[in-house]
Amino acid sequence: MIDEQTDKPKSSFWRELPILLGVAILVAVLVRAFVIQTFYIPSQSMEHTLDINDRVLVNKLVYNFRSPERGEIIVFRAPGEWHGGEEGSDFIKRVIAVGGDRVVCCDPQERLMINGHSLDEPYIFSEGGVSDPAASQEFDVIIPPGRLWMMGDHRSASGDSLEHWNRSQDIDTATIPEDAVVGRAFVLFWPFGRATWLSVPDTYDSVPGPQS
Repeated sequence: MIDEQTDKPKSSFWRELPILLGVAILVAVLVRAFVIQTFYIPSQSMEHTLDINDRVLVNKLVYNFRSPERGEIIVFRAPGEWHGGEEGSDFIKRVIAVGGDRVVCCDPQERLMINGHSLDEPYIFSEGGVSDPAASQEFDVIIPPGRLWMMGDHRSASGDSLEHWNRSQDIDTATIPEDAVVGRAFVLFWPFGRATWLSVPDTYDSVPGPQS
């Protein structure tokens, strides 16, 4: 009796490897484009919450379902007026106020006020026991619908909404549109010794809605 052996097609690991690599690359590209992306910090504007060369993870999906909220740290495409006319550079700042909010500097303790609520901002840059002021000069603005008032935590080294308001006295120039937002920075992951969640400070919980 002769044993019949059926030749099975070779399903070699090496033959499948290019397909697996292609799928992995495609998934990575899709995740980076639509879900999560890493960004590095190029400037002093968010010190010491974020220092130069820190790396953060940015959720690019969250604002497809809701608008940015006060206190969140976001990456956005800066308007041309913010950096010499070249559109498209990514900036990272903190959302201080949203559409409809009234932002005032300052209360008797030199704190920013949002809709009459004074902000305690422990994240503002401090070194050698000396902290930046909440703002470099007095102002009183109302944020247009669909726009955001952005400020760096290192107030004296940040090209942000206040700087552009001081220069232009134009609220549209001083704010950014919500559709310029790339995503929310939610974790500082590098260097490991500084790794932390980038949560919203409690002071924003007590900010009332815009007054009509």
